[in-house]
Amino acid sequence: MESLSPRDLLWTGSYTADAGGSGTGIGAVAPATDGTLRWLGEAVAADSPSFLAIHPALPIVYPVAEHARTVRAYRRAGAFGLEPAGPAWPAGDAACHVAVEPSGRFLVVCCWGDGQVLFYELDAEGGILDRSPTVPSRDPYGDVAGAEVRPSRAHAALILADGRVMTTDLGHDLLRIWNVRRSPAPRLVPDHEVVLPQGSGPRHLVQHPDGTVFVVTEYSIEVAVAGKSPGSGDFSLSFTGPATAGGALPGDSAAEIALAADGRHAYVGVRGSNRVSVLEVEPGSAALRPVADVSSGGDWPRHHLVRNGWLHVAHERSGDVVSFPLDPDSGLPGSPAGRLQVASPTALVPALKGFTPRG
Repeated sequence: MESLSPRDLLWTGSYTADAGGSGTGIGAVAPATDGTLRWLGEAVAADSPSFLAIHPALPIVYPVAEHARTVRAYRRAGAFGLEPAGPAWPAGDAACHVAVEPSGRFLVVCCWGDGQVLFYELDAEGGILDRSPTVPSRDPYGDVAGAEVRPSRAHAALILADGRVMTTDLGHDLLRIWNVRRSPAPRLVPDHEVVLPQGSGPRHLVQHPDGTVFVVTEYSIEVAVAGKSPGSGDFSLSFTGPATAGGALPGDSAAEIALAADGRHAYVGVRGSNRVSVLEVEPGSAALRPVADVSSGGDWPRHHLVRNGWLHVAHERSGDVVSFPLDPDSGLPGSPAGRLQVASPTALVPALKGFTPRG
């Protein structure tokens, strides 16, 4: 059986029949000799594992089952397989994102359908130990007389470098920052909020090495910059600007934002017009400036990964992952170098150093 280094393995999330997709569960892929990706096989059958996260030190994968409303731990088995490591735990409606704390103490799950942000404590073996809810979001634009009642849509979580947690609420145009309280029981408690322009729809986010957070907005197709005050430590909105060089087109919705390893460029995927936009990070992370838009190479770029000089774009509707080499200086993608057929892919997540095959 093929021996795989942890650095060579990526997991793919997917939509399965319960969500109208053609996937069957979590897949495993690895780089080919030319840097593009090759299919290894199905790691485990699962219902719509649309997003997943990796334990930082143990061979454990945590997918959210979006339509089954659960989150579960799976342990690596064999060359690239996965097997359940405990029961499925309940989540909320349309659980769409999961993040693991860097020391492996807890998970945070965000639920688009009902707006819940859920905290799951982990044990020393990476198993899920306990679950606790958090305070619901309150629409900052909801107090105006006659204002539309807008549902909360929690969408993604980011464990910040200072140990706090930041979540996006796409429905309430909010970034919510949380503290982790350790006693009497571990849970998330609100710290402060950052309000984005009404109707922008903050979706995904990434933290620059200097501590600044970049956010992509699904509805307005923009990027926002949230910087931390040296005095209070609170985040505040310091910049918003277009996420694309050519502007938003009818039917567009932004999906994902990722950073180059050196932090000089960001990459935003736009569904509809099926583009990946390259943005330059200005000095001090003061702003993101669009440089170029390139075709994503498929239909509905839901997620992408920047890794080892390559940009890999997962297309949910055309059922493929397209790989582009990146110019090390300009950050621009070259011509597509490979296309891997993957059924209804929704996420590309690299295995980390803790993954050691067994069995």
